Amino acid sequence: MDILNFHKKLINNYKTYIQSFLNIKDPRILDFIGSEIDDKKLWPEPLVQFNPTFEKGRLLSNLVKEGYLHSELDNIFKGFNLYKHQEEAILLAAEGKEFVVTSGTGSGKSLTYMATIFNHVLKQGDFATNKIQAVVVYPMNALINSQYKEIKKFKKTYEEKYHKPFPVTFYQYTGQETEDQKEKLRTNPPHILLTNYVMLELAMTRSGRDVEIRKNFLENIKYLVFDELHTYRGRQGSDVSILIRRIKSAASNPIICIGTSATMVSDDATTLQQQKQKVAEIASTIFGTDIHSSQIINEYLERSIGLGHSATKKELREAVQNKISNSLSAEVFAKHPTANWIEEQIALELKEGILVRRKPIELSEIAKKLSDFTQMKIEDCLAHIENLLECANILNTNPNRKKNFLPFRIHQFI
Repeated sequence: MDILNFHKKLINNYKTYIQSFLNIKDPRILDFIGSEIDDKKLWPEPLVQFNPTFEKGRLLSNLVKEGYLHSELDNIFKGFNLYKHQEEAILLAAEGKEFVVTSGTGSGKSLTYMATIFNHVLKQGDFATNKIQAVVVYPMNALINSQYKEIKKFKKTYEEKYHKPFPVTFYQYTGQETEDQKEKLRTNPPHILLTNYVMLELAMTRSGRDVEIRKNFLENIKYLVFDELHTYRGRQGSDVSILIRRIKSAASNPIICIGTSATMVSDDATTLQQQKQKVAEIASTIFGTDIHSSQIINEYLERSIGLGHSATKKELREAVQNKISNSLSAEVFAKHPTANWIEEQIALELKEGILVRRKPIELSEIAKKLSDFTQMKIEDCLAHIENLLECANILNTNPNRKKNFLPFRIHQFI
């Protein structure tokens, strides 16, 4: 899909839809409304965000061989090459420490706590049967449904390959279950309970049959996980932090809290260490325990192209003047001057010797930066960048690709 042209068609269709409602007789008002629409007051220019490439860590099988993880995990996550931040989180959990992973969308944050919980359940063996070992809390039922399907995929693959039952049981508790499903949950409690904080609150307070669920997880729970930790702020954040403290005080055993988030970095913090410290303070407030900055795990990035330097003004001027072929090979794209300039000046930033992602930016702003540097016309720079991104999109949708080149997404606010 040509995402840039698709976006333009989408906005034009919406513009036509909005204008179909306009029936203004006064020409002055009609002109004013028309100019406001043309000035994109209802749909500001979209933001382009370049998705970074995450640095690879070790194979999960290596952690199994070194004794950090149960051997059966190698069968469940067969051939998984962990990202560096996943490896760091899993090793922290193996030491019995709480942690918060702050990495971007698509970085596999959920694997860090699922592998941790699976590892604990497998080591418990039959002792964990019908005992809720972990409660994973999501801010929306849609996320619960999504995660449930992901675990089911692992279950299906495992059972088809090894011809034996999946060793970890899991269930949803969202308020949407039928009475039969609730009864199954009560009579055959799973190892992992996927829920939201409202249902967890109700489980802690309601009488009746919910008492059985509450009694089970309070007697057996080892892990309490909060996905999208940044959503718990203000009054809701206070409610959740108090709920966690009540669960910890009523639980029979010490509880390890885990959090994940893509957007917990504070603008007030200037250095990476200050950012970690700020997140640690927030996590400590929510979890009710002392979280150290070393327990905050940031993403580790690497260049998707890999040259590590920006092109010269002369190279970029020549590039802007030449149209890029849509059949451009991956090898040629990786060496393209503008592609390297975008990665170094727009997508990534070297901060304290570490690669970090830059903030989303408008396409016109990218064109302006390129125009300022090359002294080429801004409209030529814009057309050139759109041409390049279209090329990147074609390369990244090739099923036989070995890696992604400047992968990007578009954020449109209406």
